[in-house]
Amino acid sequence: ENLRQKQTLNSEDLLKFLPNVSLSLVVLKPIQTPRRLPLYQRQRSDMKGFRVFVREMERKRAVPPADMAEPPVPVSVLTCRICSEPLRNPATVPCGHDFCLQCIQDFWQRESSCSCPECGQTFPSKPRLTRNSTPAEVLRGTEDRGSGKRKSLVQKTPRGEETSEDSVCSLHNGSLDVFCYTDEQILCCLCAIAEHAGHELGWVKEERKRKQEELLTLQKNLQQILQDGEKKRQKLSRVFNQIEDEAAQTQEYSESAMVRVIDGLQTRYLSLRETIAARAQTAASRVRRRLQTLEVKMDAVRRRRAELEALAQSASDRRFLQKCPSVLDLGRRERLTCDQDAENPLVCFEAMRRAVQQSVEKIQEFSDREFTSIFSEGLSRAPGIPKSPLAQTREELLQYACELSLDAATAHRDLHVSEGDKEVTSGSDRPKGPAPGDPQRFARRRQVLCREGLQAEQCYYEVEVKGEKAEIALTYRRIDRKSFSKLSAFGANDFSWSLDRSSTYSVSHASQSVQLTAAPSHCRVGVHLKLKEGALLFYEVHDSMKLLYKVEAVFTEPLYAGFWLGEKCRIKICDLSRRRREPSRS
Repeated sequence: ENLRQKQTLNSEDLLKFLPNVSLSLVVLKPIQTPRRLPLYQRQRSDMKGFRVFVREMERKRAVPPADMAEPPVPVSVLTCRICSEPLRNPATVPCGHDFCLQCIQDFWQRESSCSCPECGQTFPSKPRLTRNSTPAEVLRGTEDRGSGKRKSLVQKTPRGEETSEDSVCSLHNGSLDVFCYTDEQILCCLCAIAEHAGHELGWVKEERKRKQEELLTLQKNLQQILQDGEKKRQKLSRVFNQIEDEAAQTQEYSESAMVRVIDGLQTRYLSLRETIAARAQTAASRVRRRLQTLEVKMDAVRRRRAELEALAQSASDRRFLQKCPSVLDLGRRERLTCDQDAENPLVCFEAMRRAVQQSVEKIQEFSDREFTSIFSEGLSRAPGIPKSPLAQTREELLQYACELSLDAATAHRDLHVSEGDKEVTSGSDRPKGPAPGDPQRFARRRQVLCREGLQAEQCYYEVEVKGEKAEIALTYRRIDRKSFSKLSAFGANDFSWSLDRSSTYSVSHASQSVQLTAAPSHCRVGVHLKLKEGALLFYEVHDSMKLLYKVEAVFTEPLYAGFWLGEKCRIKICDLSRRRREPSRS
């Protein structure tokens, strides 16, 4: 009671007090600090006296006081080494060790020889077991003392607090009030002295308080995360609900825009019709006047012919010779006037047809060029990179020319790659390649890749195509080579882009194709890759550069040029090194 009234504890007071009290009932009162310290400093300050107590107890354990109560018997002494349970009907073997009677009998029946399970001593024959009542009495006394201590602890538990077996040490029946930070275990005072000397220790209540604060902080963070997630969910729900409305509005706007364009074209067409009708009327009037004039002249010619016939049939020689010179002179003048042809009125219509054809071609080229971004659904340019202007001449593109060579190891067995790795040919008349055992070879499709990866900011190359069907493609290296699925076809997956050349041009990506109105007019195709900017442009190359299509995408890996060849098709990679050096010489 005097120690409870004290504000502090030290090792001398504890050593004076301990000889008269059982070790299992020691209750430590925390040291009270004069000011409020941070949590970790309070824990260390509170445990300072406890650590002093631990060191003093370790020093004094070897020499206990004479009047100290009988120390508790270790639990291991009262435990059977075979079943690890408290001894039941203890029996002693000749070497002096105690076991449960049933356990040692079963053990010797299982073993071929009789030996002690604890020390290993072997007996020549099965020894006689001696009943030992002393361990049983000690065990009963220990259980009685433990039950009495548990009753006292229950009686001392304040109202409103629960006491269970989880809060009592199973070895010393002491209260689990100490927390070991080193091993992260809950202990009683005696366990801390015996097994956790030198560890960082604290009080369970203080540690629980600290953990509860951390738990509260974590709960607040999780609550904030849930609130943020709920806001994002609501926002996404609103966006999801607006998708159909936005799509309908976009469709309506696009339709109205196309209607305006069509109305404008219709108006121009009506004006063109009026112009054609007016020119037709003018031309018809001119031709009509010419017809009338011609009819008058033809009547005069008919009269002259009648006079000539009459003169030719005249019986009078004198009269014939007198009139013949004048009639011949009039006939010659009339003939010369009729041979003079006027301007052809149909020339104006031929000129108008040529002008309309040129206008239609320009409109188609404009729509193919300007609507590329609309048709390229789902593709976008890499953010933060400005667009570079389109090249106007071939010389501008030749400065980005790159050297490419075909990788024969990837070619399908129906394809033949030339010795210089610049030309590939398909067809039944070509020699077959080796069996498709190489893992890099295309096994199902007549495709081939180039050896070099395109990693520069801008790359340009040209190919010549001979044949009805072919594909000029760019793909990532990881394209499938063995299956017959979309993963192995150029333009049928998310990691390849293809220009299909047949009777018309089309561009494919991710199984989506854009049909172009332009038909192939020349065999050479140019490919301009802007890797960093995220643009891929296909040209038809002749005397001038004709832009076929522009793709905008985000390229995340180096691209490899690839080709698919139809029956009896040939593709040749053009050598641009000479053309690239020519401007530098000039």
